[in-house]
Order: sequence, then C-alpha cells, then structure tokens
Amino acid sequence: MTELPNGFTGMPRSQRNAFASRSRIGTSAQQSYASSAPDYAFNAAQHLTFPAALGSYARGADVYPTPAFSEHELAELTDVKRRHAWIEIDLSALRNNVREVRKRVNSNVHILAVVKADAYGHGAVEVAREATRAGASFLAVATVEEGIQLRDAHINAPILMLSQPPVTAIELLLAYHIIPSVYEVPFALAYGECADAHGVEAPYHLAVNSGMNRIGVRYDEVGAFLMQVNFHRALKLEGIFTHFATADEPEVFDFEIQVRRFEEALAHVFQMGIDPGIVHAANSAATLRFPKVHYHMVRWGIGMYGHAPFPQAYEYANLKPVMSVHARITAVKTVPMSEGVSYGFNYRSPGSVKICTIPFGYADGLVRALSGKIDFLLNGKRVAQVGNICMDQCMFEVNMRSFATRMRLEPQVGDEVVIIGTQGEGAIALHEHTKILDTIPYELLIGFSKRAYRIFT
Repeated sequence: MTELPNGFTGMPRSQRNAFASRSRIGTSAQQSYASSAPDYAFNAAQHLTFPAALGSYARGADVYPTPAFSEHELAELTDVKRRHAWIEIDLSALRNNVREVRKRVNSNVHILAVVKADAYGHGAVEVAREATRAGASFLAVATVEEGIQLRDAHINAPILMLSQPPVTAIELLLAYHIIPSVYEVPFALAYGECADAHGVEAPYHLAVNSGMNRIGVRYDEVGAFLMQVNFHRALKLEGIFTHFATADEPEVFDFEIQVRRFEEALAHVFQMGIDPGIVHAANSAATLRFPKVHYHMVRWGIGMYGHAPFPQAYEYANLKPVMSVHARITAVKTVPMSEGVSYGFNYRSPGSVKICTIPFGYADGLVRALSGKIDFLLNGKRVAQVGNICMDQCMFEVNMRSFATRMRLEPQVGDEVVIIGTQGEGAIALHEHTKILDTIPYELLIGFSKRAYRIFT
C-alpha cells in the first residue's frame, strides 16, 4: 500500500503510460513552438487513445464489487444528505392561514381546502391533514388520482373533484368515495346506474356555468338538466356551485352578473322542490372581499398557501407564505475580469466579485427567463443571480469590494442560500418573480418540482 495525502491509503496506480503520454505531448509541443507552428499544437488524433472497455462499473460487480453497506446505513442518508437543495413547508403558517379565513366566515360556513396539483406544489397529503386539523371540513382535488392519493393516506374528509372525470373512472369514484362535479346528462346517468348496480348512492355537486364558460350547466338550463337526471334513485345532489372569473378584479360589474345568474339558478332549483345541498361559490378572492357569497361553504385555495389572490388581500387577512426555497453553495470561485459565466456568456465578471454556484435550476422550478433578473439571500443580504439559469444549477455573485456602510460577505461552500423566503432581516417574496414573468403565483408554486424535496416544519 502507498501512503497518500490526508491519511488515505489505496493501491498505487501504474504511472508508466501516463508519464509516457505526457512526455510525448511535451516533446511535440516544444517542437511545435520551435518550428513556429500555430499556438494550439495539440493533435487529438495523434495523442489520444481510447480505452478498450467502458470501465469497472460497466463490467459488473464481479469486477468492481459493491461495498458492503447495510440497507439501514443507506436509508439513514436521507434526502437532506443527498442534495444541497430543498423546499421548506411551514405547516404553522398553513394553519394560520386556515384560521384566518375561519375568523372571517360565519361559524356555520364550511371551509373547503383546495389541495389539487399536489396542494399547489406544497404536498397534498401533509397539507390536507393540517388543513383539516385547523378547521377545513372539505377537500378539493382536480383528478381522480389526486383523490385516491388522499384516501390511500387514510384521509377521511369529504373529497370533491372540481371537474367531471371520464365515464370510465366512475367505479373509482364510488370505490374511493370521491364526489364528482357533474354537468353532463350521459355521465350523470352512467354514474347513477353504476352506483345502483352496487347498491350505493352516487353523490355529486352540480357545476353551474354562470358566465366563466369553462365547465358547468348553463345557469338558465339548470332546471332542464335536473329534470333529466333527478328521477334516478341512486343520484344524490349534495351540492351546487359556480366559479367566479373576476372576483380578484377591481371592477365588480362582471362579478355581479355572475352572482345574479347563479342565484337565479338557485331560485329555480328551489322552485322545483329540490334541495340543492351545500351551496358554494367563493374562491379565495371572493371569500375575503364579498361575504354575501359565502353561502354554505367557501373554497380556500391560494390564500391558504399565504399568497394574495388580489393585491390588497393582506389588508383583509394576515396571510403567511407557507413555502420557502433553499440551497447550499457548492462552489466558490474568483473569475477574472471579462470572463463569462454560464451558457451564452450573457454575464461577464467585473473582476471584483466571487461567483458562487448552487444546485438549483429550471428542472427544479427556477424559471430560466428569470436569469440575471433576481436576487438570492446569503447571510440575510441580497446577492444578484448572474448568468443563464441552467437545468440543474445557477450562479450568483458576491461583491468583494469593501464599503464603509456594509460588511463584506465571505461566501463559503456549504453556506445556505435562500431563493424564496426570509433569512435574517432579508426577504425574497414570490411576487418578485411573478412580476418579472408577468404571471401568477399559482404557476410558479406548482412549478417547483419534486426533485427538490420537501421538509415539513
């Protein structure tokens, strides 16, 4: 065995071929310079040879045995030890946001927690559990699979699917007790028939199109729809709802039209002698702005995650962001003046900065169009992201010039960086990104991929 630096020991490698190769390269280079050949005199075809095999790993365990780690030892290397990038979900903030809406609705008004799209990227199972503990009595999903995920996690609260699935999914609805939204007669009858064949009821919520024109029975056709399906003994109307397109807009003209149309449909249902069940219409914006449309239940979506459904929302409720995004520095380098950083060299070093790399990129949800336009937090201070955001990594700069008015940062590998969230006295809000991209928080929240693992605190 040969003693190596830092106390590491290992089998010595043969140096003969390496030295021989280097010797030939050196001689060739010297001859090139001596003969005034071009500066770049390395001839790859002449000097490089290719290995006959792909290496020990490619040849199998008999050549390169697997170390004898126990499954327990490997399991101990949890996500936080596998990659220096993560997302924190503050469940106390989530509970706060549910309680904020609980204060603002009557005690007999239900709260439906919207946990579709993996709870807007926050983790559907964990969010559903905390939301129901904090006061939500219903849950909402967008797909059958999302409902099954909650049932498999032993979540027993009523689950409403906010759309109508394919007829082929009806058995899953009944088996997992997922309530569909219904707005087509053929689906409703097929749903009732399947339930009747199995000796159970088929509960549903009737979706009313009051003007958004996305899904639902048109408000002035609700009576005709119910006449075609209400006879079925298995079908059970448990609720009726609509969705507002402009509850977050300053102008309320279109909103008021939708309210009037929805209430006209409700009046018709009552005139037919039909109990509409749970009446609901208010999304997060309408919940905060328009108490008159709270009815029997409000749907608490983006507000539950601490983001404003309209610009003045924070004046109505003390909403706290639930998600924060973190990474650790994996490389720190001094880049000479005028040398570029990242793809395209859109940024070049001014020579007075250190360039730091973090393992978080657009595959994790940090949109590439934000490149060079955002800040991160290091030790509570803002630092500028520079260069194009890569798929798996991105860079930022730390100004190394001394200023009398501020302490100079000394970035180190392993230092924590906040991409979205707070650190010390500093804060980076998601709305900074949405403003640059001219989008809404929903899109960015669900864009943070599962590759960035979640820590629930």
